[in-house]
Amino acid sequence: MTPTATTRPLPRAWGAEPPAPPDLDAPLTARILIVDDDERNAYAAVEALNELGHELIVARSGEEALKRLLSEEFALILLDLHMPGMDGYETAALVRSRKRNQHTPIVFLTAIFRDEAHIFQAYSAGAVDVVFKPIDPFILKAKVQVFVDLFLKTKEVERQSAYQQWLLDEHARVKAENDRTQRALRRTEATQEAILRSLPIVFHSRSIEPPFAPLFVSDSVQAITGFPAGRFTGEAEFGTSRIHPDDLATVVERVGAAARTGHYSVEYRWLCADGQYRVLQDQGVVAPSTDGEAREIFGVILDATDRRSLEEQLAQARKMEAVGQLTGGVAHDFNNLLTVVLGNIDMLATRKEEDERRMRRIEAVRQAAERGRDLTGQLLAFSRRQRLTPVTLDVNRLIRDFAPLMRQAVGEAVTIDLDLPAEPLNTHVDSTQLETALLNLAVNARDAMPEGGRLLIATRREPGPTELGYVAIEVRDTGIGMSGEVRTRVFEPFFTTKDVGKGSGLGLSQVYGFVSQSDGEVRLESTPGEGTAFHLLLPASGGEAEAPRRDVPAAKVVGGVEKILLVEDDATVLALTLDVLTGLGYQVTTATNASEALEVLHANPAIDLLFTDVVMPGGVSGLSLARTARQLRPSLRVLLTSGFVGEDRAIDGREFPLLDKPYEAAVLATTLRKLLDRPERKPRKRASAAAE
Repeated sequence: MTPTATTRPLPRAWGAEPPAPPDLDAPLTARILIVDDDERNAYAAVEALNELGHELIVARSGEEALKRLLSEEFALILLDLHMPGMDGYETAALVRSRKRNQHTPIVFLTAIFRDEAHIFQAYSAGAVDVVFKPIDPFILKAKVQVFVDLFLKTKEVERQSAYQQWLLDEHARVKAENDRTQRALRRTEATQEAILRSLPIVFHSRSIEPPFAPLFVSDSVQAITGFPAGRFTGEAEFGTSRIHPDDLATVVERVGAAARTGHYSVEYRWLCADGQYRVLQDQGVVAPSTDGEAREIFGVILDATDRRSLEEQLAQARKMEAVGQLTGGVAHDFNNLLTVVLGNIDMLATRKEEDERRMRRIEAVRQAAERGRDLTGQLLAFSRRQRLTPVTLDVNRLIRDFAPLMRQAVGEAVTIDLDLPAEPLNTHVDSTQLETALLNLAVNARDAMPEGGRLLIATRREPGPTELGYVAIEVRDTGIGMSGEVRTRVFEPFFTTKDVGKGSGLGLSQVYGFVSQSDGEVRLESTPGEGTAFHLLLPASGGEAEAPRRDVPAAKVVGGVEKILLVEDDATVLALTLDVLTGLGYQVTTATNASEALEVLHANPAIDLLFTDVVMPGGVSGLSLARTARQLRPSLRVLLTSGFVGEDRAIDGREFPLLDKPYEAAVLATTLRKLLDRPERKPRKRASAAAE
């Protein structure tokens, strides 16, 4: 029997598990196929061979035997010559026709064909022997044992060959992996060397005892400091002598503590050869000697000057961009609401049947709306990095006045409880920033209570660094709380746990920055599942709280009869403004976008003035509409209005006049009359009159 050729394995994938070696100790077994249609003869053969201990398989026909041979390997085939259908000769020929079974020994069993011609035909068909029936168990066992032993020896040779091949492959694999590792190591070393050459990194070792004299300094120190490495190692105190005086104590303390902690990290300003200070980041670890005692420090020095400057600029740019977007969106929507509020108030105030009590209510609503308008102005000023002015205020009064807005912001599912003492608690802070901080905390608390809950706002006095102490504002919710990781990062600018688009990550950083700039403190308590409490500690003030600001009443409203095209995408603002303009006597046509407005201008040449919002949907702003309309009608009057115009610097009042939202009826009426009464309008008026 020819042993099966050993196939060299395919190259193994990098990182894959190596193949296991052949098991040389596993016992080898043989399988024998007995093909006989006579059950008695098959049984006799099985009984004769059972004691050999091999696996015996019986097939009742040549067809069944061929099916077995398609998927199974046998050491020997005992094949009956005389079978119905496919006889032994035909079966043997088909067995030999398959390459896999060409060398499988076939022993014919026969009780009829005993003559030399049939025996010769049997050998010609591929038989290696012939056994006559009735079967002699002793003879059959002897013949079978010979072929089985040959099969097992062949298998053992194949297994040994496979093991040798495995050894060769394993050796080749280990050698190839070693080569790959060596190449990767060389590439890594080359990359590291290139990186170290390109980066401003200084490697050093120094004494662990003051003055921490350098023992080694890499040559890259000259590119950073302007001094050669020998200057540092040759003069023990040279390095420390050029540290900024304000940073020297910190450096000595940090490096000196390395003997106790095993490491240090410190940033300091260092006076370079060009006379300029650069920020250096120095960090190192203590290397123990052979007897366990610390002997020197190994470390690196990085030039952190540019990094610190870029980080500060990037953080400021991101902060201002985000604040600008946030305040812009708030300003646009909030001013639309305020326009409706102030406009409706003006309309109600002009009715003669209103009694004194109703007028007081209207005045109160006006004051609230005007305060909201001031809030929008403060937000826009903050986004432009303008300075805000603090005032002395009573925290309790501010919270009581601001509570309705907070209740509206958190929704009906959250209950806001106030625990405010009767005595005034005065502090000197920016009132708008304080209201914004409270609103941010209230909105965060709402988001932490998705199923609703209770929000407590309480105030009290607490001891502080000054004699007056602190005014403490506690904002406590019953929400989901924070993990330790979130608590450590919660005040970082732009850090948020909310989904994309649900939070800017600026709310709590604004709170922290506002309180810190006001010489106060922010304290946080939070446990997962038990809610969160923020404590705002603001310096108490002994001054008297300022009274609310009162505005001068608006001038008398004057209207007109001209034709105005009003363009506004907000339905409520559109309805209100239409009401105001028609109430002033004007003839008004409306549109909700630039496309509709241009259609009106084409169809109605008698339009005297275009009054349009700047921010509109559809991709065409009010500014673009105004420019197109002016090209179509050079004498057309144009008035723009907006709560927030974004970054379009062309809207500055020089190309087209701009009326800020929220506006009052008197201001709108006065602005319209100024535009419509200009001298250059007179020819247009005569043309319109002629057309009528």
